Amino acid sequence: MSKTSRPTNQPEIRAIIFDIGRVIIALDPRRAIDAIGAGSALAPDKLWAAVQNDPLWMGWQEGRVTPREWYENLIARFHTPISFDEFCNAWNSVLVPKLILPESLFKQLSKKCRLVLLSNTDPIHVRCIESKFPFVRYFPKRIYSCEVGASKPGPKIFRAAIKAAGVPAKQILFIDDVRENVMAARRVGLRALQFRSRRRLEADLRRLRLLP
Repeated sequence: MSKTSRPTNQPEIRAIIFDIGRVIIALDPRRAIDAIGAGSALAPDKLWAAVQNDPLWMGWQEGRVTPREWYENLIARFHTPISFDEFCNAWNSVLVPKLILPESLFKQLSKKCRLVLLSNTDPIHVRCIESKFPFVRYFPKRIYSCEVGASKPGPKIFRAAIKAAGVPAKQILFIDDVRENVMAARRVGLRALQFRSRRRLEADLRRLRLLP
């Protein structure tokens, strides 16, 4: 079998589902913590861990906690007197403007496959991504945990993404940086790759005949 031929007995890939954070957009939590945790004595890495372990975190990611409730919760917890607008700006500063994967890649892939975004994320980040990151125009369907009320690695959010892709799971490639999510995707029938670098991903896409 040549290096560019499709693996034996594997159906053609007709859709690709991409994770966003640490796959397309780099994340730098310290940028937010410097502002949000200014009143805390905890070190930045411990602050971000505390945020992710907050009792409201899962509800925040799955749309059961409003932006205002999340703001009030963290400001009270870390004793930081900033306004809601300042909080939103700080929260969005986690999203690094320079992309990990270039828009040109999505432009190429969109000519061969339907592209879908699938992300565990919150309403504040969704608004920022939709308004400030032009790459989303290549993704006609975007599945956000806060909008579907479920998050990875649970099967519900994967089923929503499969439905959005509009093709059978076995014809969909899923790309995520978290191994647990990759394994969960495979359990629902998706073909899945763990993202490690742009170079490695592009090599995998060429092997699957999705790039020249």
